[in-house]
Amino acid sequence: MYKHVALLVRKEGMSHDEFMDYWQHNHSPLAKDIEGVVRYQTVYPTDPENAEFDGIAELYFETLDDLHEALGSEGSRDYDPTREVAAQAREDVNNFLDVEERPRFIGEEKVWKNEVDGDTDGLYKHSAFLVRKEGMSHEEFREYWENNHSPLAKDIEGVVRYQTVYPTDPENAEFDGVAELYFETLDDLHEALGSEGSRDYDPTKDVAAQAREDVNNFLAIEERPRFIGEETLQKNDVGDFEGY
Repeated sequence: MYKHVALLVRKEGMSHDEFMDYWQHNHSPLAKDIEGVVRYQTVYPTDPENAEFDGIAELYFETLDDLHEALGSEGSRDYDPTREVAAQAREDVNNFLDVEERPRFIGEEKVWKNEVDGDTDGLYKHSAFLVRKEGMSHEEFREYWENNHSPLAKDIEGVVRYQTVYPTDPENAEFDGVAELYFETLDDLHEALGSEGSRDYDPTKDVAAQAREDVNNFLAIEERPRFIGEETLQKNDVGDFEGY
């Protein structure tokens, strides 16, 4: 399944609370009905004052063509859709977002672990927007991520779902990939992956500590944004969310 991840930055002069109110009550009811969207979920920051972004919006499509037609392709943070609801949603983002400051990522999702039957509503989620270390090609990065790190990361203590998102157009993507780890409680997440306000962390549990040490082999930690939030499911037309 193809996924558009938008890391939201509120427009200048708007408070985070004003942003949240508009996003929840005005934009999300519109965004979930964008043509081709089969699943739509939002992630609200658990600690807005220390979060790197104001929120994350994730829209899923069955085909890459449907995604591109609705939300544009890689290589630009802006887009100009022609379908009716998609065009309305694009116009509406000007009311609460700073589009030029809003990174986004288009990719294909792979689920490595799923102990919640695909029900992620209300779970706490750590999204890491990965940047490969200097001197490593994207292909080398992906090979290491898939074959060495992900088999370790999925077994981090407390993780109930682990998925990765690979860019559909790596040359034009803003990141090399996205790693998404879900936890039942915020305490479990913080113990494994640290809290907001720092891109680094120092876990004490065995597998989490191994995973933290391993990221030095393929990631540029200081250049890797991350986001901790609670996920809210807004629309789901794909049944059990097992991944594709």
